[in-house]
Amino acid sequence: MHRSRIFISAAHKSSGKTTVSIGLCAALNRRSLAVQSFKKGPDYIDPYWLSQATGRSCYNLDFYTMQRNEILSLINSKSKDADITLIEGNKGLYDGLDLDGSNSNAALATLTQTPVILVLSTRGMTRGIAPLILGYQAFDKDVAIKGVILNQLGGARHESKLRNVIEHYTDVRVVGAIHTDRRFNIDERHLGLVPGHEDPFCEQKIKLLADAVDEQVNLDDFIDIANQAPALPVAEDTAESTIETSQAKDIKLGLVRCSAFGFYYPDDLQALQDAGAELIEIDPCHDSALPEIDALFIGGGFPETHMRELEANQGLRKAIHDAVEAGLPTYAECGGLMYLARSIEWENNGRIENRNMVGAIDADIVMEKRPQGRGYVQLKETENCLWPGRSDDVINAHEFHYSRFKNVDKNVKFAFQVKRGTGIDGKSDGYIHKNMLANYTHQRNTLKNPWAQRFIEFARSCKSST
Repeated sequence: MHRSRIFISAAHKSSGKTTVSIGLCAALNRRSLAVQSFKKGPDYIDPYWLSQATGRSCYNLDFYTMQRNEILSLINSKSKDADITLIEGNKGLYDGLDLDGSNSNAALATLTQTPVILVLSTRGMTRGIAPLILGYQAFDKDVAIKGVILNQLGGARHESKLRNVIEHYTDVRVVGAIHTDRRFNIDERHLGLVPGHEDPFCEQKIKLLADAVDEQVNLDDFIDIANQAPALPVAEDTAESTIETSQAKDIKLGLVRCSAFGFYYPDDLQALQDAGAELIEIDPCHDSALPEIDALFIGGGFPETHMRELEANQGLRKAIHDAVEAGLPTYAECGGLMYLARSIEWENNGRIENRNMVGAIDADIVMEKRPQGRGYVQLKETENCLWPGRSDDVINAHEFHYSRFKNVDKNVKFAFQVKRGTGIDGKSDGYIHKNMLANYTHQRNTLKNPWAQRFIEFARSCKSST
């Protein structure tokens, strides 16, 4: 069955493609169209905004962690009940890790045979927009650039000039022309946009963006281009067909989730459930006690912006500390690792704050003004790793943290050797204590790295031995 599909990219980052994509998703949703969104690369924040705009979970597509067949399979499975699929790129169309562009947005558009619409920041541009478009078309003939959305226009005169230039020199359709409006701005933090669940005006901003698209983008043209996408290439055997799922939910998994901790991949959460986990959400700012659970998962986020609330909840901090000491299988990533440490120190608005955290990790955390680790990482498991199914394969994953360890015990055991990236100390990641494993690294559950299944199997073995 054919389904409409479009790829939103740009010439470079900060062109406004995410805000435009949010507006497109919301405007299409207004037309009672089921919109399935995807985001290229490792990202938790943009997908949240896209999910809010569509009312459906947004999924990440990443060449670094996923096989090509996995990407095709994920798109196919999640889009099968959608009217239109929107894939948002990261950075520029031809940007990527490799010289040959095999990790680029263009490569993803080619793999999925999806027509591309470029969101172009037009600040300071007039006639120069033509060679930009022509160059992007000529650089890779396999990439189908079918339209452009002019963004950040300076006014009606500016728009008219650009339309005339594009019409005269190119064969590309101007699908939309969005004028600069400060109301569309979404605040940024060190990881990019402020997460939607932290923005009290999230719904209002999405509505404004939808209004802008309704008024300044020709949605009929947009849909027409999306309808030109051929059927998605058929994927061969992938993780979805080869990973066994557990029918019985025999592991009660505490999931720490609130405005401080929201960095979870929806397909990872599904993988945990498929492995036999019943997800029980815990709010560390308000819940004073742990529910009855067999294991605990604390994902990433921004605990530093919620330090006071987290510290004030002494009851839950003590409960988690005591549970870890008693052997509760626990897994934490980045912000979750910070929360499990003794304390977090952060200079905020010129004032240094130091707040007590759980104390399950015998170290302190210091927030710095520059990233301490960012980008893709490669890990190699050590003999210390707690989870069953140890592999000698390199684990591809990602990290992005402004914090670092302080006063860490030199005798700590680590689960991973860092082959690429930073981790905890530039050499190691995966702090081990009792049955707790805590990384700066964010893992992605894939065919090559089925961490969700391994963690639940570990929790199951711990439960059976008690």
